[in-house]
Amino acid sequence: MTTHHTEAAAHFAAKLACETDPSDVHADQHRGARFVLVDSRGTAAWEQGRITGAVHMPTAEIADRAPAEIPRDLPVVTYCWGPGCNGATRAALEFAKLGFAVREMIGGFEYWAREGLPIEDDSGPNTRAPDPLTAPLGAITCEC
Repeated sequence: MTTHHTEAAAHFAAKLACETDPSDVHADQHRGARFVLVDSRGTAAWEQGRITGAVHMPTAEIADRAPAEIPRDLPVVTYCWGPGCNGATRAALEFAKLGFAVREMIGGFEYWAREGLPIEDDSGPNTRAPDPLTAPLGAITCEC
């Protein structure tokens, strides 16, 4: 392998170690994997809609709340609005600085909702039809 190939392999392996996506998170939930999904957005966004089963912990509160509320050995997945927002990255950084195993869910709430995965708001569960541009219809993952 050339140096470039070695560097590329290391880069993509590191990226996969630190990132996940909505379909993989949903598949992990479906199979009962042990982790906590953290919504790092503010209260107004949380009330507007969120991923079913997520914990609300805005980024500014992570340093104070996480050590008391999340077991240190529980893996964390963070999300924010979507690909145009780096809030989940900032939240993941806060968890990493505290010593948690953490990954960022790329695509955020936007792509979770667009894939038709379970969401809710303060009124209860919401159902949204999958966008065929973001996910295969009738499948848990894209099998990529």
